[in-house]
Amino acid sequence: MILLPAIDLVGGRCVRLAQGDFDRETDYSADPADALSGFAESGAAEAHLVDLDGARARAPRQHDLFAALAAPGLPKLQVAGGFRTADQVAQMLDAGVARVVIGSLALDDPAAFDGLLDTFGADQLVLALDVRLDGGVPMVAAHGWTTDSGQSLDEMLARFARVRHLLVTDIARDGMLSGPNLPLMRAIADRYPQIALQASGGVAQLDDLARLAAAGAARAIVGKAIWESRFSVAQGVSRARG
Repeated sequence: MILLPAIDLVGGRCVRLAQGDFDRETDYSADPADALSGFAESGAAEAHLVDLDGARARAPRQHDLFAALAAPGLPKLQVAGGFRTADQVAQMLDAGVARVVIGSLALDDPAAFDGLLDTFGADQLVLALDVRLDGGVPMVAAHGWTTDSGQSLDEMLARFARVRHLLVTDIARDGMLSGPNLPLMRAIADRYPQIALQASGGVAQLDDLARLAAAGAARAIVGKAIWESRFSVAQGVSRARG
């Protein structure tokens, strides 16, 4: 399994939100370029960056910063937040970004997401689905987690059978350091072996990474546990590898 240390950005600042709530923001006052350099020195091959301003506005706000951070010697970037058009995705890939994450667009305009898959292929795009459990069924949330899309995770994946990278966040656990939802991640990995699952939400300790790897996750996205020094990036990279 590959560890992706995460950087959430608001106005160029490194922050973390609790359960996606902008009123529950922690500012870490770090320069993102310095943070990425530190990740690289600690052995991280990839990193996950989120333009929270863009996600909220549903339009690019910090994509130029992403392009500047896709630099030699730094981890390969997976970027998210505000991507709606092929031109926006192309700008990132042309700058050297490895993968672009698409979330809201796939919910709002499935045909547009199909078009992106046609244009860029499944290896350069990640479908991000944020879920809440409803009677044990993972239901997909929409619009910054404020509404229920009315679709289950299985329904979404049936619609987008070509997806090869899937990022699943358990909303109840995001930023809470309560441990990942291992039964959920294991069920997804078992049901969709053709998909490289990225697990997000809840990682609090090194053993969580070993458990996610055993559950079948291909990647683990970790933010708060790293930023609050629950463990180092180097320790996380080593444990994720097994």
